[in-house]
Amino acid sequence: MALRELYLNLVKRSLTGLLYEDVPRTVMPIAGMVDQNPKVFTRKWREWGRDVPSEALTMIGLRRMENIQFCVERALADDVRGDLIETGVWRGGAAIFMRALLKSHGVDDRSVWVADSFEGMPVPDVERYPSDIQWKIAAGALSIPLDEVRHNFEIYGLLDDQVRFLPGWFKNTLLTAPIERLAVLRLDGDLYESTWTVLTHLYPKLAPGGFVIIDDFGLDSCQQAVEDYRRRHEITEQIVDIDGMAVFWRRRS
Repeated sequence: MALRELYLNLVKRSLTGLLYEDVPRTVMPIAGMVDQNPKVFTRKWREWGRDVPSEALTMIGLRRMENIQFCVERALADDVRGDLIETGVWRGGAAIFMRALLKSHGVDDRSVWVADSFEGMPVPDVERYPSDIQWKIAAGALSIPLDEVRHNFEIYGLLDDQVRFLPGWFKNTLLTAPIERLAVLRLDGDLYESTWTVLTHLYPKLAPGGFVIIDDFGLDSCQQAVEDYRRRHEITEQIVDIDGMAVFWRRRS
């Protein structure tokens, strides 16, 4: 048990850049951070996922990584059946950590699904989703090729048959994706459309007792999509804050 925790803590700190104090590319324009020097590593901002790393494989920060660990390990302990998925993976760090969790617990009958365009953010459909107008200038941003993400899994020794890639826009891939059941569903798609599409196609596959994690709930477009979906489907489970940006809840039924 102690060795497993040592391994997982090392992986978390490596993936987030805390281990080697990875200097950020920039900081996110969030209240209380206006005086932060974007060229200086600040442990607090990296722990809370408030900067964009230069080299690290995830920008979600330590607290959200710890939430992934909580959700996956609780699902395993409670025998909630199903796979794990992240939709919107950037360099792959969070999904790599999901695979590390399964590996460290000796789980060989679940997959980690890695869903991303691998072409950056989509051009928003502002006629159907007006709130996504703010993302128009971001089309193509955060583009990381599939081969690079695969390589990132490989350097951690975690690229194997339990890692399943779903390349393409969510609206084209998720409806027919061969996913039967999910224990953990993690969304990181920023846009209203992306969030709505993922919930529409994958939330029905989330097993009772499974967890849904919304990385971008602090963004108006994402939050509105989540609230609209929950209202339409009468989802009343309590939303739990993770770090002032991301949230999660556990599905009852």
